[in-house]
Amino acid sequence: MSDHTPVFYETLLVGMIHTDTRGSCFTYDESWLSRTGSFQISLTMPLGRPAVEHHVIMPWLANLLPEGDAISTIARRSGIATGDILSLLMVVGRDTAGALSIGQPRSREGRHYMTIAGQDALERLIEDLPRRPLLSGDDGVSMSLPGAQEKLPVVLNDNDIALPLNGAPSTHIIKPNNRRLPGSVQNEALCMVLARRVGLDVADVTTGQAGKRSYLLVERYDRIQRGGVWRRLHQEDFCQALSLPPASKYQHNRTGILGPGLADLFRTVRTFMTARDTIRLLDAVIFNVLITNVDSHAKNYSIMLTGRARLSPLYDLMAGDAWSEVTQNLPQDIGGKNRGQYINHLHWRRMAEESGLSAGAVVRRVIQMATALPSMLDQAVD
Repeated sequence: MSDHTPVFYETLLVGMIHTDTRGSCFTYDESWLSRTGSFQISLTMPLGRPAVEHHVIMPWLANLLPEGDAISTIARRSGIATGDILSLLMVVGRDTAGALSIGQPRSREGRHYMTIAGQDALERLIEDLPRRPLLSGDDGVSMSLPGAQEKLPVVLNDNDIALPLNGAPSTHIIKPNNRRLPGSVQNEALCMVLARRVGLDVADVTTGQAGKRSYLLVERYDRIQRGGVWRRLHQEDFCQALSLPPASKYQHNRTGILGPGLADLFRTVRTFMTARDTIRLLDAVIFNVLITNVDSHAKNYSIMLTGRARLSPLYDLMAGDAWSEVTQNLPQDIGGKNRGQYINHLHWRRMAEESGLSAGAVVRRVIQMATALPSMLDQAVD
């Protein structure tokens, strides 16, 4: 006996996930392969590939789901095992990171958005997120975002915040303040603005207040408005591009699967992208080390796949040393070291050699950015 789960872009069938006792595989639909403007759903799944095996498609799908308490709560409320990835995506997979819907296409009928009536209503929704992650279970709401942090995908229409319904695309992400990490909203906002000041490509952000809850409002770079209609752009994170499960997003972990190091990230960029993207990744790595972003793991670097593969704008930039209870271990080694205070030019040179980069150019870039950041910090604060 075999089950079939369709994968859609808007209302177009992209392909089918076939599941039987041997596992799952994915095949592109012939109509998608022949369509002008079709795109591969992953670097590991080129359009000419006849079938995508279980060990590739299932980690890719798992990386679309939230992690930690969020996915456990969604599974418990839905009566689904946490390891049943396809069933969970049937519940929350109509608006995901990237351009695809799992199980059902975007509906042409019915309401597409529900306006949140004021800041008090938004505060109630934020307060309810631990109990109902991504508002799963609400009628017409089916959204998924990776990561363990509380988030709420929304739509911004003329400064009104609304919830997407029936598979409509969200346009922004609300990230409420983390009560365990005081100042998390302001920390992330500052780091994002500072990154833009230093010349990095980052997602647009602003901050807001809903009653007693502050929040970061992040504009989705995988959405674009064309002809007054919001459309999706496709992307994947580096765990998806490397066929790794989300629990292996850190280089050092206890899953039994070694996570990606910087050499793996740079190798992927050199294979599929341009020299410009290699420089952009290097700048992002240096910036993350300098601001002590201890959460810049492989899922916090992504790749745009609509058109030529290229690095996505940066997101989730935070200074981890603002909180003494947060580990200061970096998510990837720099030349064998994973704590910033122990990293010097020798470790940067070693990282460069391991990653196929010019050691001298890398050290010069580190010095240049380290010199520029303090002078730009006051401007970023303003």
